[in-house]
Amino acid sequence: MTLNTRRTTAVVRDYLILTLACFSFAVCWECFMIPNGMSAGGMMGLCTIIQFATGGLIQAQYSYFVINALLIILAVLAFGIGFGFKTIYCIVMSSAAMQILGGIVSLHCIPGEFFFVQERVLIPIIAGFFEALGIGLVIRYGGSTGGTDIIALIINKYWPISLGSVFLVSDLVVCSMLLLLPDKSFSDMCYGLEELVTFSMMIDFVVGGKRSSFQLLVFSDKYEKIADYIINVMDRGVTVLKAQGWYTGKDRNVLLILINRKQLPMLSKCIKEIDPKAFMSVSATNNVYGEGFEEMKTGIKRIKKN
Repeated sequence: MTLNTRRTTAVVRDYLILTLACFSFAVCWECFMIPNGMSAGGMMGLCTIIQFATGGLIQAQYSYFVINALLIILAVLAFGIGFGFKTIYCIVMSSAAMQILGGIVSLHCIPGEFFFVQERVLIPIIAGFFEALGIGLVIRYGGSTGGTDIIALIINKYWPISLGSVFLVSDLVVCSMLLLLPDKSFSDMCYGLEELVTFSMMIDFVVGGKRSSFQLLVFSDKYEKIADYIINVMDRGVTVLKAQGWYTGKDRNVLLILINRKQLPMLSKCIKEIDPKAFMSVSATNNVYGEGFEEMKTGIKRIKKN
């Protein structure tokens, strides 16, 4: 099998998995949450609230597509034209999947149908699992479903606010907006929070571990090509450490890399393509502070310079 054939096969596989992931994401909303009048956080949660508020006149999949289209335009202005083709694909495919599943009533979690669950408290848990599986696989294979992901990236680019903080605030605001609807109560908001908790607990396991950041040590004779890829393509820093093999007595260079969980699959794939014989050690980190990661919070006010 030639190199071009392997790359083509890998691309086809990635987009097949992304397609299945988008359908899993759509199952969460069209088969469980929306048929039961429930909402949760994120952009899709906001779109379901719009659907409930308009009495179904504006369907969630349509507002989801339109809002994300506007956000993509802003993202291109902020990050450049190279901003994620896979993200655009996932947004379009997710909208299409919701349109398809929304019309298959037999798959909805309502009385008499296949996915019916009598205990309402279990519905957000099942929905959270499907959403985590879908979005987790999308992230793992280099895509994004848009929405608050794009908003968080844009805010993080211009202000020192962590991505996690943006997600938390936006999700809580969207869940609280459900109380503005006259036919919704506090218990309805709690169902949304239940889905959020399930989603948050599951997604890290799907993407690749409990921690959001990883520290990598890469041993490779082609370390220069790997380092150039990390800096020029992934826009991440990399440190070259001087090391010596105790058994061989030879000097060699080792790459030290800190990345977030979204970039781990991308980097692993790159290293495998550049040097299949490379040795890589991956360690989950508790906290990483600095540019591109979390803002350091010490509780000490900065002293202004005169």
